[in-house]
Order: sequence, then C-alpha cells, then structure tokens
Amino acid sequence: MATDLIPARSTRSMPLVFAAGGAVGILGGMIGLGGAEFRLPLLIGLFGFAALSAVILNKAMSLVVVLVALPARLAAVPTSEIAAHWTIAVNLLAGSLLGAWAGAAWAVRMRSSTLCKVLAGLMVLMAAALLATHTTTVGTLALPLAAQVPIAVVAGFGIGVVAAIMGVAGGELLIPTIVLLFAVDIKTAGSLSLLVSLPTMLVAFARYSRDGSFAVLGANVRFTLVMAAGSIAGAVLGGLLLGVVSDLVLIPALAVILLVSAVKLARHD
Repeated sequence: MATDLIPARSTRSMPLVFAAGGAVGILGGMIGLGGAEFRLPLLIGLFGFAALSAVILNKAMSLVVVLVALPARLAAVPTSEIAAHWTIAVNLLAGSLLGAWAGAAWAVRMRSSTLCKVLAGLMVLMAAALLATHTTTVGTLALPLAAQVPIAVVAGFGIGVVAAIMGVAGGELLIPTIVLLFAVDIKTAGSLSLLVSLPTMLVAFARYSRDGSFAVLGANVRFTLVMAAGSIAGAVLGGLLLGVVSDLVLIPALAVILLVSAVKLARHD
C-alpha cells in the first residue's frame, strides 16, 4: 500500500507527464480504445507510484477520458439504435456494478507486491483480448434469451472486477462480450460499452474513496489533470491515425508492449 502520496519521480516536468499521457492516448486511439492499460505501467514504472495509488490515479484519468469521449461516441450512433438495445446495458450492469465494488474492495486489501502480480496477470489477459478482438472475427453464440441474461450478468461481474483492479474502463472486454453474446454490430457495441463503463467506474471510484490511499488524488491533482489532458489529446491524434498502420503490425506490437509491461510489473516490489 502507498506510503508516499507524491513519490519523487512523480514530480518530473509536466511536459513529460503530458507526453506520457499523449503516448498512451495515441496507442489507444489507433485501436479505438482509451488505452488505460498502457498508462498503468507508466504510473508505476516511470513515475514511481505504488500499485494501489497507480490504480486509483488510472481510474480517475480513465473516468475523465470516458466522460470526454461519451458525447462524441453517442453522436456517432443514432440514439434510437442505442435505445433499442438498452436491455443489454442493464444485463451487463447487473453484474459489472457488483464486480466493480468487489474488485476495488479486493485491491485495497492486497499487499502492493501482490497487487503488482495480479495486475501483471490481468495485462496478459488484456493482451490476449486485444489479439483475439482485432486479429480474428468475433462471431456470435446465438444463445436463447434465457441463457443470454445470466451469462451477461456473470460476464459483467468479471469485467467489473478487472476494470476496478486495473483502473480501466473495460471496453477491451465489454465490446467483444456484447458482440459475442448479443450479435450487435461493433459500432453500437462500442457505444453500449461506454454506457456500461461509466456507472461501473463510478462504483469502483466510490469504493476506492473509502480507503486512505484515495488521498493520492488530492496530492496529485495537477499531475492527474495534465496526464489526462495528454491522454485525450493523444486519443484524438490516434483516431486520426486510425488505419495508417496495418493492424497486422500494430496489434501484435501493442500486445508485446502489454506483455513486456506485465513481466516488469510481476517483478516490481
């Protein structure tokens, strides 16, 4: 657990902080995601935050990025299309809200070294999800409604746990889950994932706020805002670069970055 709310390395120049956030945003923007999974190892390895403090800061920045992205994303898909699938969001939220609370509760109880190892394992999961989603065609299970609902609740719970522990929005897992279970097109699935992510993140945030480590936010307001701004700017630039680099090159490269980061986190004390 964090003992120093402002580690020495976090006091580096704000241009570096903005640039780090920008790099994360570009990586995420190029694949249509927020990129928070790339920001987490930077918070721990480059800026010296303890694991739990890094997760809380990552969650705060992810929340800002989602709030900024939500209007643009919703505008890209007709409201009627989203409204037609409101039950999907409700089913996933039934599990993800509980999962977010449980995940945050587990995270605050872990030793920092244990949390680092858990985060490393989850980053491997994210790398696998990234490869599966972007290099293969996500099919559908064509399940009956009676099976869709409980499976969605269970899947939502698992995604809520992962998102809370990593401090991410969870779109990497939500989008393929929505496509797989409910046969929704990828664009609509992206908008629905944001509708699920936002309240799920707020629940995790609320649970973290009950822990003493939450004070890391108050001690690093400028750091958080500058890095979040960099992430947003980078995401915009990354979106403009979408398609410039072939997915056959980009996706494996990003997966390798996640795997290397996972190894470093697993070894982090």
